[in-house]
Amino acid sequence: MRKYNVTGIGNALVDIEFKVTDSFFKENGVEKGLMTLVDEERQNHLMKVIHHAEAKKQAGGSAANSVVALSQFGGKSFYCFRVAKDELGHFYLQDLIDSGVDIALTSTQLQAGVTGKCLVMVTEDSERTMNTFLGITQNFSSQDVHDAAIKDSSYLFIEGYLVTSPNGKEAMLHAKKVAEEAGTKVALTFSDPAMVKYFKANFDDVIGPSVDLLFANEEEAMLYTGKSTLGEAREEMKKAAKHFVITMGKNGAMIYDGDTFIDIEPYPTQAIDSNGAGDMFAGAFLYGITNGHSYAESGKLASMASSRIVSQFGPRLKWHEAKEILGRLHA
Repeated sequence: MRKYNVTGIGNALVDIEFKVTDSFFKENGVEKGLMTLVDEERQNHLMKVIHHAEAKKQAGGSAANSVVALSQFGGKSFYCFRVAKDELGHFYLQDLIDSGVDIALTSTQLQAGVTGKCLVMVTEDSERTMNTFLGITQNFSSQDVHDAAIKDSSYLFIEGYLVTSPNGKEAMLHAKKVAEEAGTKVALTFSDPAMVKYFKANFDDVIGPSVDLLFANEEEAMLYTGKSTLGEAREEMKKAAKHFVITMGKNGAMIYDGDTFIDIEPYPTQAIDSNGAGDMFAGAFLYGITNGHSYAESGKLASMASSRIVSQFGPRLKWHEAKEILGRLHA
């Protein structure tokens, strides 16, 4: 019996969410409605004009959101990441611990630098504008991968955003090798269509002959396979993964269980913010398949959870919401 359902590796960003008016964008030269990568000087300027007392902070990053979700449903997860020895780095450690995620880092082991941050600016029309500075997380490498946790996990979960840097790709390959040698299954998420569009060759290297489980949305699936229809793409995806999930937004999801395709129905909701829906789907699905649920049941749980996420701001459920959704699945 392995200790962890999932060990994840990925970026570590502190999400700082605050409300602004449209005039804030004009005054500070921010392009509304986009996610923009910025340098440290630019983000420091924005940090100075934020009303910090009203800002909401939480540990983020794509794979981090997924392992937190798994933990909220009652699973056991571990996360490998890099933050700096600063105020937000200490905050990140504690927030993961409070979320029930095991980590190897302690506050005394943190290195000098700046912890990555994502400033999430929310306007009255419910639109989110994000400015991200990766900080020390862009140096994530194989040294940050905790081999023992991977060996003691049912699944390794790899965040696709790591594919953009040589050290990140090296960490992905190292973690996958450790997992395969230990009999730990390997799951990968493409993370974003831009990752597939510009780094497909790197993904080919990481996937190798195949992975056990692959998460993609419709656009990512077609970009990766080079096919123009979803029907063609899903057949081609069989060459890259033994099992896979293709999320389709308001149309639900499609799961390949290694033998047949399973259609997962969507759950009607009033969509406010789609950010984090894919992270939640992956975390809930991984919880399901590592805790005795079938692929169909796991897909249903993930669909319910992600529909709840898009009806609110932020990529996390409250603990009682996770328990309520799990109760609906069991019912």
